[in-house]
Amino acid sequence: MADVARLAGVSSQTVSRVSTGHPGVVESTRRQVLDAMRELGYRPNSAARALKSGEFRTLGVILFTLATTGNSRTVEAIAAQAAQEGYAITLIPVAVPTQDGVLGAFTRLGELAVDGVIVIMEVHLLDAVELQLPPGVQVVVVDSDAGDRYPVVDTDQADGARQAVRHLLDLGHRTVWHVTGPAESFASERRTQAWREILEEAGRAVPPVERGDWTAASGYEAGLRLAAVPDCTAIFAANDQMALGVLRALQENGRRVPADVSVVGFDDLPESASYLPPLTTVHQDFAEVGRRCVQGLLAQIRDFHGEPGTVLVPTTLVARASSAPRLFFRSAFYRRCGLGNQAQW
Repeated sequence: MADVARLAGVSSQTVSRVSTGHPGVVESTRRQVLDAMRELGYRPNSAARALKSGEFRTLGVILFTLATTGNSRTVEAIAAQAAQEGYAITLIPVAVPTQDGVLGAFTRLGELAVDGVIVIMEVHLLDAVELQLPPGVQVVVVDSDAGDRYPVVDTDQADGARQAVRHLLDLGHRTVWHVTGPAESFASERRTQAWREILEEAGRAVPPVERGDWTAASGYEAGLRLAAVPDCTAIFAANDQMALGVLRALQENGRRVPADVSVVGFDDLPESASYLPPLTTVHQDFAEVGRRCVQGLLAQIRDFHGEPGTVLVPTTLVARASSAPRLFFRSAFYRRCGLGNQAQW
């Protein structure tokens, strides 16, 4: 570090700030120091720096799977925000969602030396009613019901589902069928509960739930069953991938979307605007979830204190071409406008 400082014509403290990504360095000075580092082949010793400062500049992330869209996009958002704050992440997958599995992951992260831990807890544990984490660990939990015991960050799943169902009811549909996710999923549970509550509050019939597993294939199977229900004119799928399967099943069975059936998804995947037709869906702000997780955890690390409670990140309904007024109301509207009969339009 002293050699770099001499070559760059700056102090060792300035070299330290540049190597740690500290924002308080003039850009021209930063470039000068980086050029000197490259010329001398200097690489900061993160282990020595951690021993001196007591910070490892690394956050641990525990999760059960990367296969789901929600988890993979949440991890991506956490990694991006951590990098912006000058931190790396260490990812520890847990093969089976059990209390022992989570505790084992904490032990492993302790060996790898991290400053704090984010637990992406998208499903209920198989062997415990409540999540119990080791005491004294700086932690934020994502997508869980543990807000009475730990700081939790989550998308407002229930409000997103309420927006989707109200949207379909406002379009004149008598009721809304639902393709839900896995029974063990917190997000699926909250979306289904909100769907049912809105229908009951509106005095509408509550159809049987179609169970999926987040995949397009499971949505396709559910869509085949719903395509055979003549009164089914509106479907709320608990994620966009299952909605994609529903769209295919309806099309194959001669049910036009949205002329015969309106479909709404959840997630707002980048591809959802390119579905045929473009999918009406509920937008989740994964970047904001990642930002709040990292900033909440860093606040704990710096203050050594974290209050339990749940922070909900708002959702937004994105209306596209897969949802429309119920055909009866649409045809009446066109007749009033003098646009001829249904066959003409």
